Amino acid sequence: MKSTMLLVLAFSCCVCEPESAGNGDQLTGNGDLVALVLKVTNMADKIALLEAKLLNAEKEIKELRNITTGGPRVAFSATLSDSERGDTGPFTAAVPLQYRKVFANAGNCYNRATGIFTAQVRGMYYFRYSMFANLGKPNSVVSLRKNGERLNSVWDTSTTDGNDNGSNAVVIDLEVGDSVYVELQAGRKVYDDAMHYNTFSGFLLFTM
Repeated sequence: MKSTMLLVLAFSCCVCEPESAGNGDQLTGNGDLVALVLKVTNMADKIALLEAKLLNAEKEIKELRNITTGGPRVAFSATLSDSERGDTGPFTAAVPLQYRKVFANAGNCYNRATGIFTAQVRGMYYFRYSMFANLGKPNSVVSLRKNGERLNSVWDTSTTDGNDNGSNAVVIDLEVGDSVYVELQAGRKVYDDAMHYNTFSGFLLFTM
């Protein structure tokens, strides 16, 4: 923009320059004046285009810098217990599973005391969880919930095939303050030991 103003100013000085005494020092005619005006206008348009491209490039560089270095970093992964062996449940009501052994918790959005992830950054997130069912009844049923709303589930039916496990995942957008957790359904149980079959993980894909 500053370059364009300088060109216009320079052109104005050329046009407004006092006439000399002789006609030979003046412009040869209107054709020369029109050509000069077109040339200055063309240069101004090119400079404006270059300035727009420069601003766009600076914006893209800033976005890339935020992604690689300056953006928020949110990621966690946890399992039910450190080394305890046995069942969790059954309970008379559905409860959030408390994944007490935390492998990672960048951003400190996961609360090991409650088993609940609370978003501190608005964005798109990925979550995954796994479930392990041991022999016997009752069978295992867990669900992933966002603010109390069921997103998906993993269900095991007790048969004669022995131990079973399963997993599920989802990509969802979260607002600041939204909560996500894995819920053990009423009257159900899951089994875990030092092998860490039951896990809950998630991370921020990008901000919005």
